[in-house]
Amino acid sequence: MITTRIFGHTADGREVLAFTLQDGASHVTVLNLGGTVQSVVVPDKEGATTDVVLGYDNVEGYEKNGGYIGAMVGRFGNRIEKGRLVLEGKEYSLCCNDNGNHLHGGKVGFDKKIWEHTIDGDDLILSYVSPDGEENYPGTLSVQIKYTFKNGELSFFYRATTDKTTVVNLTNHSYFNLNGAGNGTVLDHLLSIKSKMIVPTDETLIPHGGFRMTDQTPFDFSSPKRIGKDIRMDDIDLRRGSGYDHCFVLGKSGRYRKCAEALGDRTGIRMECFTDLSGVQLYSGNFLNIEGKGGHYGKYAGFAFETEMFPNNVNVPEYALWGSSVLKRGQTFTSHTAYKFS
Repeated sequence: MITTRIFGHTADGREVLAFTLQDGASHVTVLNLGGTVQSVVVPDKEGATTDVVLGYDNVEGYEKNGGYIGAMVGRFGNRIEKGRLVLEGKEYSLCCNDNGNHLHGGKVGFDKKIWEHTIDGDDLILSYVSPDGEENYPGTLSVQIKYTFKNGELSFFYRATTDKTTVVNLTNHSYFNLNGAGNGTVLDHLLSIKSKMIVPTDETLIPHGGFRMTDQTPFDFSSPKRIGKDIRMDDIDLRRGSGYDHCFVLGKSGRYRKCAEALGDRTGIRMECFTDLSGVQLYSGNFLNIEGKGGHYGKYAGFAFETEMFPNNVNVPEYALWGSSVLKRGQTFTSHTAYKFS
């Protein structure tokens, strides 16, 4: 069952709706502002319901604070070096909004848009048409995301088409704290990731090619490990990210599989992550310092699993072989990511 209510209004007067997807005692709330996951309420080991995603209780919070909290980001999630995009021999200059690079769609990305909505039974479908030239991306991109929440599993089904060759790399940017939003840090969460390599970066978090094996490094999550166990080690990639902010290699895009798992140390809430994309970005909330629902969100107050194709794959042919973000006219981009709670 899905219920709808008015969540509030933007500073310029646009109406923001909240859709609540009910699944027994659990429920998820999604906003048409940025396709944002505003809350995920699930039972802990004692049966008490707990909201496990960071967010805000009002529209003002989402408009005033950065961090892409809970939002859908695009056209291109993660980073593109120096905002440089070359498609079919033509170069496009994208907004450089992060240390001289393009991040999460630019200055006014999908996270700031009001999406159209349709309710189809227990499915919520949000759609947005990004016009040719928006944020200097070529082509009119039509995006549709279907949200489902059944048997404790929150799924995102992505679909996109274009009328001109462009790029697309959509992801959800929810921050999770399985002990409850605002309830301390996630450093004692147990985490595992089915990956043997990361994509190494330069000092501005841009990858240029190649891979780094995770064995015997702070990035080895092949067995469950506390997020905080190695986060302060003297490691060049950790220093550059000020913690974890790295893409873990899962395999070539197209095969849907479990890629990661996390466990709240106090609540016993378990979250499994599934995707058919080539990578998942682990971000440990290294720069959080905001007031949200549930209290203050400081450093490490939440972590993100951003399923994605590799950052900067549009400029690194080696990475595009694992999953290319280039979408041509007549092609349809589809993808499925899910977070399962138990």
